[in-house]
Amino acid sequence: MHFLKVLVERYIKDGQPVGSRTLSKDAGLELSPATIRNVMADLEDLGLVVSPHTSAGRVPTVAGYRLFVDSLLTMRPPSEEDMENLRQRFTGPTDSKSLVEATSRMLSGITHLAGVVMLPRHERNAFRQIELLPLSGSRVLAILITGEGEVHNRIITTEHAITRSMLEEASNYLNRMFTGQDISEVRKRLLEDLKNTHQNMDALMMRAVTLAHDVVAAAERTDDCVIAGQTNLMEFGELANMERLKHLFDAFNQKREILHILDRCIEADGVQIFIGEESGYDLLDDCSLVTTAYRVDDQVVGVLGVIGPTRMDYQRVIPIVDVTARLLAAALRQ
Repeated sequence: MHFLKVLVERYIKDGQPVGSRTLSKDAGLELSPATIRNVMADLEDLGLVVSPHTSAGRVPTVAGYRLFVDSLLTMRPPSEEDMENLRQRFTGPTDSKSLVEATSRMLSGITHLAGVVMLPRHERNAFRQIELLPLSGSRVLAILITGEGEVHNRIITTEHAITRSMLEEASNYLNRMFTGQDISEVRKRLLEDLKNTHQNMDALMMRAVTLAHDVVAAAERTDDCVIAGQTNLMEFGELANMERLKHLFDAFNQKREILHILDRCIEADGVQIFIGEESGYDLLDDCSLVTTAYRVDDQVVGVLGVIGPTRMDYQRVIPIVDVTARLLAAALRQ
């Protein structure tokens, strides 16, 4: 497996298929070219490397990267320069949304990949207050406040005009029922109410629940994560196909599938790595994600990480992601 380690490290560094001569030189072993070719053929038979059509050299497969990451990786602690850059970004008091945005930019800047950070769970998901206010005609302004003061506005048109006093009554009812609860749970309960209890509700409460559901649905998951540095990925030849980049940037803009992957990391221990198709998301088949959860008061509240090509510098990136999670957690505790 020494040869696989050397081959992967060389490919990560150069991005070019690795030939027998290069492998022999890097491995530091006095072996004949025939012996090395036989080793390369064995690695290919095992599905760990593959030979591109245009080259006699080999490149790692997803299975090769996985074995390298799980068993052969030599971690490289962050340099003093990296640590200093990281610490500087977390100095001074600031709100959590600004911290998350700064963390995403910082991960991107230090790794030269795309940085992604989920907002703290308790702030993304807490329903604090809803206000329903009449506008002209049959339009209603719904104002939903979540977390530590995040405000979501939605203008909704109703079938009939509703008076201010009716809307106040509806707002009071919804706040009494849902304040402090998880946004996702609130939406589920509102849906259940709309399906199951309409015969027991008067027309006003039905309209109030419908309004609340619409604004909660609009607020839910709209700003759940911050992604920075997507354009860094254009620097990697294997990703620099315009059609591939378009689809990749669409995925970043939509966020939905990336959030789904991050959600899978919430309950996991330590750094999680998805290589190529392991993410289960076709648009990321040429990419890897390195993620880890961050905690406040021993509770996992979010996930952060980086997205880059499968040949990213794992031995440098993994420790940086790990340290960043600890620094973000410490800053949020303050």
